[in-house]
Amino acid sequence: MRETSPSPSRVDVVLPCLDGAQALPWVPDRIAQGRRATDIAAAAQPHAPTPATGRPAPAEPRDPWTDQPYAHALRTGSGPLFLRRLSPSDAAQGPGWRGDLLPLDVERWCAVPDAADSSVLRRCTGPVLDAGCGPGRLVAALTAQGVPALGIDVSPTAVARTRRLGGRAVRRSVFDRLPQEGRWGTVLLMDGNIGIGGDPIGLLDRLRSLVAPGGRLLAEAAPHDVDERLTARVEDARGRHGRPFPWARLGTNALLRAADATGWLPTGRWAVDGRPFVALHRPGPGHHDQHATLAALAERPGRR
Repeated sequence: MRETSPSPSRVDVVLPCLDGAQALPWVPDRIAQGRRATDIAAAAQPHAPTPATGRPAPAEPRDPWTDQPYAHALRTGSGPLFLRRLSPSDAAQGPGWRGDLLPLDVERWCAVPDAADSSVLRRCTGPVLDAGCGPGRLVAALTAQGVPALGIDVSPTAVARTRRLGGRAVRRSVFDRLPQEGRWGTVLLMDGNIGIGGDPIGLLDRLRSLVAPGGRLLAEAAPHDVDERLTARVEDARGRHGRPFPWARLGTNALLRAADATGWLPTGRWAVDGRPFVALHRPGPGHHDQHATLAALAERPGRR
């Protein structure tokens, strides 16, 4: 039976998920010239007319770090984008916050590595796992230097952008089963990612299981002396937002305390352009601690 289309436009390829071209970046390259593609979810409810008014229904909040507005910010490479604090706390008026909003540095995440990033990259020993790699600037830079590296992120947009930059990335949570568990030479925890899951102790314990004995964790701390747990959501300047999620913010001293509680040995700390970092070491079998004590590191920041 011959079928006719109600529209002169014709769809030749149907992608099986929302933002399919982002989640499956290799698909568009394999679509023959002159063909068109659409997503199954292109007519999903947030864009469908409501029976009562005929106008588009308001969009429901999407998953944190996965859909809008975070995905839009990564696609455009610009903000403004914020964390909005939803749990009451005096810290909402503390360092870094603008009331209940904490600005997120999307432009820096989407740029090439800066001097602070480079101070971390040159301390990396491969293979390197970037936990929460975002748009992939660090994974791409390591790959270009010939250092084996893999990024993981829950955002399909972040994974797609990392791949376009030439880096390897997979869509996974750090708490999912991952490749080469226990064999990574270095794990990176940058751009506030110590907050993942809202449980720094649980996160650092998980990362310790990913690193090889004798391997290291290079982590970025908050630029203030903070130690807070909160419920937040990602939000843009127009109030569009994702679902609430638990988060944490730790300054250097709080991060070192959490590291000590999870068996990491601190081997250095430094700051570049106001961004503080710590280097942590997973001891190997039979290791006798000859590093500087935690207290000494907390009192004496290292050099760049």
